[in-house]
Amino acid sequence: SWGGALAQQFAFQNPRRCRHLVLVSTSTGSLMIPGRARVLRLMTTPRRYRDPAYAVSIAATLYGGTLRDHPELARQLFSAERLGAPGGYLLQLLAGAGWTSLPALPFIRQPTLVLTGRDDPIIRVVNGRMMTALLPHARLHVFDDGHLGLVTKAGELAPLVANFVQDTPAAARPV
Repeated sequence: SWGGALAQQFAFQNPRRCRHLVLVSTSTGSLMIPGRARVLRLMTTPRRYRDPAYAVSIAATLYGGTLRDHPELARQLFSAERLGAPGGYLLQLLAGAGWTSLPALPFIRQPTLVLTGRDDPIIRVVNGRMMTALLPHARLHVFDDGHLGLVTKAGELAPLVANFVQDTPAAARPV
């Protein structure tokens, strides 16, 4: 998600230090096809970080996928000791509102694997398709889960990522 934004910026700015790029449940930042208004409203409330019970109650709507059918998993993922700081999330939202990778994507030469969940209410699949079309050496994998698929479908996605990184030759670097 937001880590994918950071990864895109890093790959663009440091092509010699980044051999492969794996983007999971992420987008191009402020210039993207947004999720539904209700989902975005739920994302922006700091209550998610102060109240574990509230975080669990909105998890299915916000993250989709496996969390729709397994609320017990949401209780594990959003326990009090795992919640982040509201101030940090506010800074994350502000950074995302003022940043986009859209003009940089054609210049990212690293082989890129774009993973996106078919049932991700935050980052719609069309964003993954758009990124894959703009990244010169990208391939898209749409998985059957939601925004937290990297966690909830780790057994399926981790081998995909490992194989991609091991089997894909790094793109030629400009000198």
